[in-house]
Order: sequence, then structure tokens, then C-alpha cells
Amino acid sequence: MTVAAALVLAALVLAALVVATWAAVWRAAPRVEMVTKPLALLALIALAVTLGAPGTDVGVSVLVALGLALVGDVFLLGSGARSFVGGLGAFLLSDLAYLVAFVMLGFHWIPALVVLVLALFVLRTAGHRVQAGAAREGGPWLGGGTTAYMLVLSVLAVTAAGTALPLVLAGALVFLVSDLVLGLDRFVGPRARADLVVMVTYHVGQVLMVVGALTSATASSGLR
Repeated sequence: MTVAAALVLAALVLAALVVATWAAVWRAAPRVEMVTKPLALLALIALAVTLGAPGTDVGVSVLVALGLALVGDVFLLGSGARSFVGGLGAFLLSDLAYLVAFVMLGFHWIPALVVLVLALFVLRTAGHRVQAGAAREGGPWLGGGTTAYMLVLSVLAVTAAGTALPLVLAGALVFLVSDLVLGLDRFVGPRARADLVVMVTYHVGQVLMVVGALTSATASSGLR
């Protein structure tokens, strides 16, 4: 099988699993989601490998990020507090791995400063409400953990902007929206169809970050 054919196959499998997961969320079919959601991340990992991730330092960091995101996905399939905390920790580490990958892609100050202003605004408004709600529900440990996660997520968005790569930046911002909606829905108050919004933006954000980072990294290294 040629590389092009492998890419098309990986992309089609990923698309099918992602859409199946969205449909499961829309139809409130948790048993289906428990199968398709982890499989969708495995398909994204396969796509990353096909794009040449193992051949670059950026790609290896992206694979680490995806592996940790898969762990987070499995945790968040549960409904208890321990499942949420486990997912929060896994995704915090995943974001740090993405952050390392983005720094390796380069850093441009002007777009980073623009997104920094946006991130500070989000932290001061919606982020503050999520942190306060988390502290009320789970005490200082959950409140502190949520604050730490939001700070790392904000730095991730800034470093994504610093790459000056449109796909990476768009993916990070969409991913930020996903986590904000999740936090607001869980800790502030239910939002209509928040579960579907979270899932769609989560997948779109991940795909954009992965494809944007890897196409740049492999092009720079001459692998493709």
C-alpha cells in the first residue's frame, strides 16, 4: 500500500469513528460511545504515524500527547469524581506534551501576544467561574487542579499561536472551547447539548493540531 493510500484509509476510518461517536452522544447511547470514542483516538494515532510522526521529535511528542489523551478519554467515560480527576490529570499531561511539540515548531511573538491577551480574558471570565464551581463541588484539590489545567491549556493556546501555523492555532482554540464548555456545563450549570458541542470541538481540535504540527514537522525534516 502506498503512503497516499494509507493516509486516505486512515483518514476515512478516523472520520467514520468520529461521526459514530458524535451520533452516539446525540442519541445518548453511552455503550456505543464507550467503544467508538477510544477507537477514534486510536485511529488518530494511526493517522499520525502514517503522517510520519515517529520520524521527528515533534511527532514523537504529538504521539505522547495522543496516548495521554486516550487515557483521558477512557477515564472520562466514567461518571464519578475519580474518573473526572483521572481524566483531568491525563489531559493536563497531554496538553504539556502538545506544548513541547509546538515550542519545537518555533515561536513568533506577535501572534503569541495576541492570543495571550485572549487567554487572560478567558481565564478572568469563564475560567474564573469554572474554577469557583470546581472548588465548591470538590474543595481546594479539585479547584486547584482545575485552575492548573486551565493555566496549562492557556499556555498551550499561546504556544500554538507562536508556531504561526493556522491549523495548529485553530486546533488549539477549538480545543480550548471544548474544555471551557465542559467545565461550564459540569461546574457552573447545564448547557443545552453541551455534550455534543464538547465532543465535536474536541475531535476537531485534536485533528487540526495533529495534522498542522505533523505536516510542518515532516516538511521541515524532508520526510515527505
